[in-house]
Amino acid sequence: MRYWLGASFSDTDQFVELARAAERCGFDTLTLSDHLFYADFATPYPYSKSGRPRWDASTHWPDVWVTIGAMAAVTSTLRFSPNVYIAPARDLFTVAKQVSTAAVLSHDRVTFGVGVGWCKEEFTGTGQDFHTRGRRLDAMLPVLRSLWAGETVTLDGLPPLSICPAPARPIPVVVGGDSEAALRRAATLGDGWIGNRIYTEEQFDEVLAALRGHLDASGRSMDGFEIIAPLAVLPDADTYRRFAAKGVTGTMAAPWWLATPEEKARYGEGTLELKIATMERFAEEVIAKT
Repeated sequence: MRYWLGASFSDTDQFVELARAAERCGFDTLTLSDHLFYADFATPYPYSKSGRPRWDASTHWPDVWVTIGAMAAVTSTLRFSPNVYIAPARDLFTVAKQVSTAAVLSHDRVTFGVGVGWCKEEFTGTGQDFHTRGRRLDAMLPVLRSLWAGETVTLDGLPPLSICPAPARPIPVVVGGDSEAALRRAATLGDGWIGNRIYTEEQFDEVLAALRGHLDASGRSMDGFEIIAPLAVLPDADTYRRFAAKGVTGTMAAPWWLATPEEKARYGEGTLELKIATMERFAEEVIAKT
């Protein structure tokens, strides 16, 4: 079991120190989410009962790739991934160059967590078609892999082209989302799947069964397929071992969400000190025992 640190909703000036602490504590990957702007969205947010986002205009959403570059500069083993990057809200070459550069500068410590997104306003703002985002992502992923491999590609209306720098190793692609289309996309075009919500065991078992079905239909097996599942369980080494036996290769945690009242009183809500203290406790009680 590999542990991914879910660092979204952190203030921008915390990320570098969170990365240092995550590496020291034994986390495998640090993740951060992707949003372009805040507005009074008309599009319903799919991960809350009210349909309203859980954040407001003061919540920090730093650029994913700039932030990964800064964190990579102060670490040597920790990996980084968006959860998830809304690639079809951008053009192909912006995505290709940003991700490739981050992979090169981090010495191949980038995973491409990608999804289609839910927020129509962000697509409108970047001039991309919201309604074709799934089909466009399906078309983008093979081209991105070719460009990141240093290959020359031919696209309609353009001469044969390539990009440089290209990373030395393939960039793993994990696809987010739990719709049938997203699970199919992960099984057919991805190296793995990453959850966008926190799952109960029953919910996760349904997702896992669907993933297995799509993998079987694609002639693929679970072997080597990443499954990163944020799970609605209390941190416990035995529980994580049980999920690993189901096929989970990694889980996501934000240990400060489960801070004790004593920790909150000592360090203060949302502080960097609280986050590092709870990460250290999680490392001792869970990571070290699995």
